[in-house]
Amino acid sequence: MRGVQKRFGGVVALNGVTFEVMPGEVHALVGENGAGKSTLMKVLSGAHRSDGGAMELDGRPYEPSGPRDARRRGIAMIYQELTLAPHLSVQQNVMLGRETRTGGRFGVIRSAGMRASVRTALERLGRPDIDPRTPVAELSSGERQLVEIARALVENARVVVLDEPTSSIGRQEVAHLFEVVRRLRDQGVSVVYISHFLEEIQELGDRFTVLRDGRTVGSGMVKETSNSEMVELMLGRRVEQLYPVSSRTPGQPVLELDRLSGRNRPQKATCSLHRGEILGIGGLVGAGRSELIRTIFGLDPIQSGRIRFASITGSELVEVSRTTPGRSLRRGVGLLPEDRKQEGLALRLPIAINTTLSRLTEGRGLGRIGFLKRSALERSTDIMRDRLRISSTGPWQDTGSLSGGNQQKVALARLLHHECDVLLLDEPTRGVDVGSKAQIYGLLDELASGGTAIIAVCSYIPELLGLCDRVAVMHRGILGSPRPVAEWTEQSILEAALVAEGSGVVA
Repeated sequence: MRGVQKRFGGVVALNGVTFEVMPGEVHALVGENGAGKSTLMKVLSGAHRSDGGAMELDGRPYEPSGPRDARRRGIAMIYQELTLAPHLSVQQNVMLGRETRTGGRFGVIRSAGMRASVRTALERLGRPDIDPRTPVAELSSGERQLVEIARALVENARVVVLDEPTSSIGRQEVAHLFEVVRRLRDQGVSVVYISHFLEEIQELGDRFTVLRDGRTVGSGMVKETSNSEMVELMLGRRVEQLYPVSSRTPGQPVLELDRLSGRNRPQKATCSLHRGEILGIGGLVGAGRSELIRTIFGLDPIQSGRIRFASITGSELVEVSRTTPGRSLRRGVGLLPEDRKQEGLALRLPIAINTTLSRLTEGRGLGRIGFLKRSALERSTDIMRDRLRISSTGPWQDTGSLSGGNQQKVALARLLHHECDVLLLDEPTRGVDVGSKAQIYGLLDELASGGTAIIAVCSYIPELLGLCDRVAVMHRGILGSPRPVAEWTEQSILEAALVAEGSGVVA
C-alpha cells in the first residue's frame, strides 16, 4: 500500500500511508485510537474505497470492489466485534455464503463435504475437538474467534487481519490464540496484528508499522525496537512515566461490604473502600469481578450480606437494605461498565447528551419548565472535552463516530459531570491506546488525590500494580483480602487468581 488516502467529509483519516506485508510474517500495526489503523485495514479488506494511492497484491494492482472481492483474493478481516450468527452452528457460520450444493444453485446443501472442510480448517488451528455442529452461542469468546479465523482459512486467505483480538478473551484463550497466530505464520499465512498491548507485539510480531494522525511514522523489526521507542513513535513525544507517582494517604471508609453475596457471584465479599484511594480488583475472566461492582451499584440484586455507604464528606456509614442504579447515583456512586458500547454509552446520541445524561438538573442543562438549554449543555460538555482531551469536532458530534479511546473518555466524562464521590470502574482502559491510557491514569490519580474513592477492575496486571493503592484478587466468586500494592507482584496476583486463598486448590 503506497500513498493511500481516505477522507470522510472534511476529516482526513489517511494521508499518504505506506504499508507493506511480507509472506508468512506477523506484522504488527500500532498507533493511538484514531491514528487510522482500522480505516487502513478496511481499505485493504474492501470495506472502504481509497481516495488516492495504490495497492499491490503479489506485485499486481489490487483494488477490491468490496469485502467479498477482497476475500476471494485472499484478504480476510476479523474485527474486534465478531460477525457471527450465534443461533447457527459452527459449520453454518464458517460456510455462510459458500455452501456447496448438489444440482446447482438451488440444489440440496451437501453437509458432509462442508463439514470436512470445516474440520480441516479447525485442525489447522489446533482445535479438532470443536464439533462443527455446535451452535456458536455455546462457544467461549476465544472459540468464537477461532470460528472467524476458520472461515478465513476455508476461503484460502493468505492475509488475515486481527483487530484487537485479545480485548475480550481470557488469559488461557490468549495463549492459545498466540499459538494459532504462530501456526498460521508457519503455514505461510501473513497476519496483520493490531493491538494496544505492546507486550503482545513484542512476543508475536516480526515487523511493525506505526501510524500517527493518518500517516506512517515508522516501521522496523520488533526485536530491534524497545517499547519506549515504539510509544514515542505512536505519540510523537516521550512518555517518561506511564503510571503517575503520587503519595496518597487514604482517609475514612466511604464504602464497606460485609459478607456480600449476589445471585451467583460474589460470594460473601468483605472489604472496605477509603476516601482518596484506588482499590484494584484482579482475577481471571469469570471470577466475579464485574458482578461484584454491579451488585454494589444495584444492577444485580443482593442475595445476602450488607453494604454501608457514606458520602465523601460524611463520617458515618449508613447501611442500605437495597441498591438501585438511581439510588446509587443520588449517593454519588457512579459505574463505568466493561462494555461501553452496550451499557456505557448511547452511541447514536451526541457527546453533549452522553456527558450530561445522568444529571440534567437546574443549572446543568435543564430549564425551569423542563426544556434542555443547549448553551448550558455545550458549556458543561466543553469543560469535560478540555479536561479529558476528547478529540472531536464539537459537543454535538455523534459519540459512535469517535475512536474507542475517545468513547471511553466520554463515558468517564459523564461520571465527572455527575460529580461522583465513589467510582466503580470496570476495565477503565479496555481497548484504549497508550496515549489515552496515560491520560486516564493521570485523571484517576488526580481524582484519588482529591478525595475520590475508586474501585478499578483490571485484567492487565501491570495496571493493577502501577495504578492502585491496594489490590484484592477474586477467585471463583470469592474476594481475597485487600493488601497494599507493595506486597504484590505479577506472579503473586496470578497465583491468587488461580488458587483459592488459603486452600491450595488450583482453578
